[in-house]
Amino acid sequence: MPSNPQQSTAVYFSSRLAVFYAALFVAIGIHTPFFPVWLTAKGLDAGTIGVVLAAPMIVRIFAIPLVTHAADRHGVLRGVLVISCFAAAVGMALVGLAEGAVPILLAFTLASIPWTPVMPMTEAYALRRLKLASYGPVRLWGSAAFIVGSVGAGWLADIIAARHLIWLIVAAMVAISAASLALPSAPEHARPSGPAAPARRLFTPAFIAVAGAASLVQASHAVYYGFSTIDWKAAGLDGTAVGLLWALGVLAEIVLFAFAGRLPAALTPTMLLIIGAVGAAVRWTAMAFNPPTLALPVLQCLHGLSFGATHLGTMGFIARAAPAQLAATAQGALATAYAIVMAAAMGVSGLLYERYGALAYGAMALGAVAGSLCAIAAHRLMRKGAAGGPSLQT
Repeated sequence: MPSNPQQSTAVYFSSRLAVFYAALFVAIGIHTPFFPVWLTAKGLDAGTIGVVLAAPMIVRIFAIPLVTHAADRHGVLRGVLVISCFAAAVGMALVGLAEGAVPILLAFTLASIPWTPVMPMTEAYALRRLKLASYGPVRLWGSAAFIVGSVGAGWLADIIAARHLIWLIVAAMVAISAASLALPSAPEHARPSGPAAPARRLFTPAFIAVAGAASLVQASHAVYYGFSTIDWKAAGLDGTAVGLLWALGVLAEIVLFAFAGRLPAALTPTMLLIIGAVGAAVRWTAMAFNPPTLALPVLQCLHGLSFGATHLGTMGFIARAAPAQLAATAQGALATAYAIVMAAAMGVSGLLYERYGALAYGAMALGAVAGSLCAIAAHRLMRKGAAGGPSLQT
């Protein structure tokens, strides 16, 4: 039990945030593996699916900087987050009602305007109140919920028609909206004070290198996010097996998040970025050779590195490098860089998968290698003192 009011407040905040992360990632756990399946059921081919999946990445290039900077400037991060969640739920319902490739693309693009800033604003909201060592244990509830979403949707995908999967996503987004209302308002001491810091303070050489590394490594998941479910189902795996494979990958990142506060001091944010990039390169190289089903669980465990280590390293850098007044702006800048690279990767992935099948993962491996070079550059800059880079334990 909390022994003092300050500790009680921290527990209250962490528990509410954990519930929100859980609701958010249930939706992502349904959407990421099974939205492409719904698109296929609506008659879209692989190339068109790649274009549709790239749409939010393009939208976020414009939407995220505007929304996150406005939230920082006016000190209304929580309020903007709540409004965005409700608007995104309405937008996804419109996607479910759309018929034909062009209406689906337009509706999904519209829904992406409020949806894409939700994650960077959530991360900024969390890191404004949590110590970095406490971030992983709260964030892992989102990863655990992703498993619930992906496995549950996989089970339901074997029962309901694929054209109805969209309504599972809509229902989950309604739950996100409800959970957002329970998020505590930031107390005055947690709000940015004093004159606003100029945004240019963010763009140090180290920040640019970290943004490049994180964007390239996370975008290297494009073929996996867009076509692994389709590929595995075509190979004869049922919805439950696909859901379990996705869940195993996320379980690996949960383990990493759970021990984030106990990682050795030598594992600085940039070292984690390097490890994540190498893990991604190994993972996608193996996937390009169409590995046997028995090898897939092992490769899925590398998600703990390709996504988990990359994410922790990125958040570790942002938490220490960004001024408090620019927390959401920093997350927005990072998300925008990621969006540009992911939009290109997702658009190309559809064309590559349509023509080459699993060999498309080879292009993703090259992207991860490029990300590792950026991560090494960031690590060297940090060691030279170009930007602060404490470990995750500080």
